[in-house]
This record gives sequence, C-alpha cells and structure tokens, in this order.
Amino acid sequence: MAGLAESGSNPDVDLLYDINGLAKDAPHWFDRMVEFVGEYGLLLAMVLLVLWCWWTVRRRGGDEAATSVAALVWAPLAAGIAVLVNVPIRGFVERPRPFRDHQGLDVLVPGKTDYSFVSDHATLTMAMGVALFVANRRFGLVGIGLALLEGFCRVYMGVHYPTDVIGGFALGTAVALLLSPLAMLMLTPVMKAVERSPRAGRLIRRRSAGDPRDAVVPGARSASSAGAEERDLAA
Repeated sequence: MAGLAESGSNPDVDLLYDINGLAKDAPHWFDRMVEFVGEYGLLLAMVLLVLWCWWTVRRRGGDEAATSVAALVWAPLAAGIAVLVNVPIRGFVERPRPFRDHQGLDVLVPGKTDYSFVSDHATLTMAMGVALFVANRRFGLVGIGLALLEGFCRVYMGVHYPTDVIGGFALGTAVALLLSPLAMLMLTPVMKAVERSPRAGRLIRRRSAGDPRDAVVPGARSASSAGAEERDLAA
C-alpha cells in the first residue's frame, strides 16, 4: 500500500496535494478551526447527534421505543468494534503518514507517528453515521454528512491520504451494516427489559402521569380496591 504514495502522478497523491493545498491559502484562524473540528469537534458532534436522536425517540415513545433505542446503542458500539478491526489492518498494511513520504504538505496536526491506512476518525464517524441511519433516517443522513466532512478534514489537515479516508468509510459501513442484525438480536431484549423497569424504563420512553407502570407497585393494593374491600366487610 505504501507503493501508492511513491508516484506524484498517482491520483491519490494528486488529490491529497489539491485538498491540502487549500490549507496553505486559507487564513491561519481557519486552519486552527479545521484542526479542532477534524480532530475533536466532529466526533463530539456525532455523539451529541446520537444523544439528540435518543431524546427524540424517548419523548415520542410508542411500541417500538425499545427497538429504536437498541439501534441507537448499537451506533457507538459499532464505532468501537470498527476501530478494533482496524488495528490488525493498520499493522498489516503499514502505510506511513503522507507527510513522511511527500514534501511540501501543510500538516496541521504534527506528531502523528502511527500508520495511515485506514483512518480511525473516518471509520468512527461513518460507523456511527450508518448505524444511526439504520435507527433513524433523518438523523442518520446528518450523521453521514458529518462523517464525509470528517474525511475531508483529515485530508485537508495533511494526516491522511484520500484512500485512507475511503477505506475508513468502507470499514465503518461494513461493520455497522453486517453486524447490525446480530446486534439488534442481542440488544433489543435488553432494552425491552430496561423499559419494563419502573425507574430505568425512563431511559427508553418518557412516562406520562397516568402510566400504569409508574402507578402499580407489585404487591401493593390500589385505593379503589382497598375501599371496595372495606365496603364488603361492612356489609
């Protein structure tokens, strides 16, 4: 894979220079903003998006609330599994960072010494975005858009080749989709059990004032049943 970076006529390298060249012409403050957004900001935005979707599902409630929340729980789990899968891939490919083989790049985040293929950031964000799309298409489209922006930022920052990003997108998508049926099979019963809990059930759906799951306590008698029993005894 490292051989792809040796030729300056390679489209991967040409696109790297084209995108990273934008950083040289941009104001310093803009580069610093992209540095923060590409390194931390979009990951945080993705987490907040998943939480926002969970809050929306919880407020809406319905019979499918537990299934929807299970799909949302899968989003960060898919991202974590995808990054773990990437560990042996990086060790096998051993592709150096682009600035180690090419001169003249404007590297916004110095000190990167690990291998380049595939991008962890692209893998994380795309895995969460695709898993979020499975749970909710509207939020998922936003998540996929954030993942695409993350990929652009990684190349703009000079720390990844475009193919590193594309590989991360492919890996994140594959993990999120291929393992989704198994994940839902395991997570849905857990979320339904949580939903039945008087207290933890609020994590799945918002309880209304007249919700019987809040009003009825196992082993306790209601006021109406107690009054009826007293009238029967008096008779």
